[in-house]
Amino acid sequence: MGLAFATAFAAHGAQVAIASRNDEHLAAGATAIAKATGAEALTQVVDVRDSESVAALAATLESEWGALDILVNNAAGNFFAPVAEMSENAWRAVVDIVLDGTFRVSQACHPLLRKGRDASVVNVVANYTWGAAPFVAHSGAAKAGVLNLTRSLALEWAAHGIRVNALCPGVVPTEGARANLFPAPEMEQMITDTIPKGRLATADEMALQVLWLAASDYVTGECLVADGGQWLAGNPFYTLGKLVAD
Repeated sequence: MGLAFATAFAAHGAQVAIASRNDEHLAAGATAIAKATGAEALTQVVDVRDSESVAALAATLESEWGALDILVNNAAGNFFAPVAEMSENAWRAVVDIVLDGTFRVSQACHPLLRKGRDASVVNVVANYTWGAAPFVAHSGAAKAGVLNLTRSLALEWAAHGIRVNALCPGVVPTEGARANLFPAPEMEQMITDTIPKGRLATADEMALQVLWLAASDYVTGECLVADGGQWLAGNPFYTLGKLVAD
């Protein structure tokens, strides 16, 4: 989804920077953004688990731009694993990326956001954030932490002219989601059947929500749910996770 977010901002005239652990993904992303919008994206290899790597990103942004208007925290990791069988390393791998990574990047970019114009932070969570997350408890706990962090920062940073919100996206059939959450076609259909809208979301649809949150200058501390009604209809992860566990 991150590429769709960056492309949408670039299409609206923003200077954009994209960060990833994978240099090949960055090169492909920059090429796609240029092809779609004509814009040249700033790229940097970053590991959100590493404070020095995150600090280097902030230093690059300061050197290139001097300030930051919008930050989108979208780094994630997830896979099915029953808690009784989950290793501490597996737990830590997800929490370190999702929760700790959001903290590190937000904190490192705070001075730049203070210099920005009507600065906005958008953190990406999930629709199991405020309920149960069976078989993806590591992700659920981390995302719940991100939502609390979002609201805490919204209050702390309001006086600094910074808004902080969260996006709760629908299920987007990304490469990672298909590999880790619904590798079989029947599993993808099971997820689709839990969505009242009757289909999975698209990355471009989620990009529209991020644009809205970034532009809505009187909205802060909120979580925008855009999941086709899925969370209202019930939690699909118990059935899916049990299927994987069995």
